[in-house]
Amino acid sequence: MKASAVLNATTAKRLIAQSVAAHPLVKDAIARGTVIVTLGTTNGYVASELMGAPIDQGAFAAGVIDGQWNVNARLGEAADLVLQNGQSVPFDEEALLGSLTAGDVIIKGGNALDPFGTVGVLMAAATGGTVGRYVPTAQARGVDIVIPISVAKSVHTPIADLTLEMGSRKIELAMGLPCGMYPLAGHVITEIEALALLFDVQAIHVCSSGIGIGQGSVSLLIEGEETKVRAAFARIEELSQMPEIPVEGRR
Repeated sequence: MKASAVLNATTAKRLIAQSVAAHPLVKDAIARGTVIVTLGTTNGYVASELMGAPIDQGAFAAGVIDGQWNVNARLGEAADLVLQNGQSVPFDEEALLGSLTAGDVIIKGGNALDPFGTVGVLMAAATGGTVGRYVPTAQARGVDIVIPISVAKSVHTPIADLTLEMGSRKIELAMGLPCGMYPLAGHVITEIEALALLFDVQAIHVCSSGIGIGQGSVSLLIEGEETKVRAAFARIEELSQMPEIPVEGRR
């Protein structure tokens, strides 16, 4: 059976978040390790799924794009979510970095996805922000990085090339904050992987964006056994009825 579906930006984030919570690496780390959910708009939905309750989504973001490269107007109100053995614990950066080991998981969003599966992360902070805090330690110790990101963020240029061209002190004129870009590798979870994990169906990215509520949307072709396709389609319809939780940039 085949079905076509349009996921607006919020629906896509919610679907991806549900699949992150169901991912074997994340489930294992929840059961007997540490999971860090870094600040981000998609990650806000991930945090809510892992906590089993709503969170203050408007505060759970760092960098945002709202017509310019910007930061969340409420930046600093929320900290990265840290779960140890399934329980939320206070954020203590020094202790946390000292304890990370193989089997733990860091969940980090991104801004761009190239054709080779590399994710690009915009960095406005001079020392790399979230990337600078976690990624070197994670890569040195073999900590898994799970990257929830929509195929709507697909770009044609390799992230490696963008990394060489960009940098906050290379850009002389910018809409918002000039940024560098970090090439992030990890377990990428888009809508495609989400539908495969949750419903055992194949999805193809058909096109992106539209008008009105369709701005930033993703159109997918879904294929598989009838009962599985219908279940996936029903989930998308259900999620599409849930409200958007706004995040505002600084002015």
